[in-house]
Amino acid sequence: MKPYKIIAGLLTALTFASCTKDFDSINTNPNSPSVTRPEYHLTEAITQTAYAYAENGFARRPAALGRYITLIRNNDYELFRWTAVEWSDIYQRAMIVKTMQQEATSTQQPAYVAAGKVLMAFNFAYLTDLYGDVPYSKALQSVENGNIKPTYDKQEDIYNSLLALLKEANTELKNNGAGIDAKADAMFAGDALKWRKLANSLRLRLLLRCAKKYPAAWTEMQEILNNKTAYPIMESNADNAEVPYLGVKKDDSWAGGPLNMIDNDFLKTKASKELVDALLSRNDPRLELWIAPVASTEGATIDKNKYVGIPHAYTNPGDYNGGESHQSTLSSFFRQNKPTLYKASLMLYTEVCFIAAEAMQQGKVNLAGNTAESMYNNGIKSSLEYYGLQAEAQRRNYYEQPVVKYNGTLEQLITQKWLAMTFRGAEGWFDFRRTGYPAFVVGPMAYQKTFPVRYAWPSTEQDVNIDNYRAAINAFGADDINTKMWYLR
Repeated sequence: MKPYKIIAGLLTALTFASCTKDFDSINTNPNSPSVTRPEYHLTEAITQTAYAYAENGFARRPAALGRYITLIRNNDYELFRWTAVEWSDIYQRAMIVKTMQQEATSTQQPAYVAAGKVLMAFNFAYLTDLYGDVPYSKALQSVENGNIKPTYDKQEDIYNSLLALLKEANTELKNNGAGIDAKADAMFAGDALKWRKLANSLRLRLLLRCAKKYPAAWTEMQEILNNKTAYPIMESNADNAEVPYLGVKKDDSWAGGPLNMIDNDFLKTKASKELVDALLSRNDPRLELWIAPVASTEGATIDKNKYVGIPHAYTNPGDYNGGESHQSTLSSFFRQNKPTLYKASLMLYTEVCFIAAEAMQQGKVNLAGNTAESMYNNGIKSSLEYYGLQAEAQRRNYYEQPVVKYNGTLEQLITQKWLAMTFRGAEGWFDFRRTGYPAFVVGPMAYQKTFPVRYAWPSTEQDVNIDNYRAAINAFGADDINTKMWYLR
């Protein structure tokens, strides 16, 4: 997330003025207000949400905590030398969604209200997954009632609300899903069924995440899996919730492309040792697509492989293995403004496969016609198909390798899910902190011996919302990167 010095409550007032294109015209003449169009805000909400989530997973803390990249310079992320992280960008996106819903209500276009519930749930789920307790029920109210000091909600209450919101969205899109402008919908081209599939698939994600603390999680998950008519979920890569990159300017280009990342920045972003070693040990065809070979193996001091990842929190990482000519960067696949095989995603079908496989492997749910093993294999297959590598994987007998062939362990399942989720938001980190897999190791130069489990609340909260900030500490615990949130306790 990009740092802005504005707290969540105050931000919403500024955002409404600066990021809602028609705000000034609406308020020019209160006796004769203009009618704005929610489809404009739908495009903005979708693209900003998708692009920001993808950028977080490639270039910020989630990429380092998910062990996908290693920065050989300015590497505070993997050293765990974290300062507080601003959250204003997420509230900004939520305010755009709220504005869209208000306009849709006034113009009697319920499909936009329902789609907005899916986007609102996604953004607030990401927010609470990062921070724990956050302003929620009293947030986004600065314009309507002047509240710029919102109280914090408990994560348990937020999750209950978000799960209900997604369920409502599914029903509303079933009954009143027509009317979404296909040209305004950069994700699904106005297809209400795909919006429903996203809503229900997101419910599966959240239910699995909080299952240890939410008694009804498995029951609700089984309800979804039992009835595809009432609760459709993603069934193939054609259902993926993702947005293509236009590659025209920084804001609509991939985070690793030239418009967003200068050469020096890209070259300091090395492939992590965990990722490279996992791909190498599986003879995984994604290795050659994602990772660049070293410039030279001659003179390498530690690893003479063609592909060499860099360990995290390492002493003088730029000198590892004899220097940067013996280290792998990410490949040219990630050096594009408009990748041909990569889009900004909110959720992929492959994740749904692994969610179902994990729940079935634990014996908590069943899915007609499938087993935990078949869903595990479907997850791998859908990822390889996404990158056009399924035929190559079969040529290599990828699925028959002992390390890949299903063995019923959580470690194997989560490791394959982790590979499939490479650079997909914060999912790699979130699964690691929930399950302990893959079994990442803290580097020798790290500031602490354990992985952070959350972001610290923005420092601006102590300046402008201090009373509610203190109340949140009393309810949640210390504002520390090691304080576990509700579903992790």
